[in-house]
Amino acid sequence: MTKDLNYYLKLPYSAVLHPSIDGGYAVEIPDLPGCISQGQNKEEALEMIEDAKICWLKSALEDGVTIPEPASINYSGKLNIRIPKSLHRTLAERAKDEKVSLNQYIVYQLARSTGQLIKK
Repeated sequence: MTKDLNYYLKLPYSAVLHPSIDGGYAVEIPDLPGCISQGQNKEEALEMIEDAKICWLKSALEDGVTIPEPASINYSGKLNIRIPKSLHRTLAERAKDEKVSLNQYIVYQLARSTGQLIKK
C-alpha cells in the first residue's frame, strides 16, 4: 500500500489544545513535530490545525521525510508499580480482612476512587 497524503489524513492523530496567554488557543499534533497552529477559540484552533496538518504532511511527503504514525497505547490491564512497604502491608492486611486477594482489593479501591465502581 502506498502511503500517500490520503493514507495519512485517515490516521487518528490527536490534537492538543493549550490556552494562550494572549487569549485564544494554541494547538499541536504531538506526533507530528512542529505541527502547530492557533485560533481565537477552540473551534477555530481545531480547524486551523487541520490545515496545518495537511501542509505538514504534504511538505514531509515532498521532502521524503519519514512521517510518524499516531502513537498508540496498549492498555493490557497489567500495571507494575512500586509502593512503600508500609502501604503494601496495610493493603494486604485489609484484603485479608475482606477475604479477597490483594489484587481484587486494589482493583476495587482504584475503581471506587475513580468512579468506575458500579453501585447496585
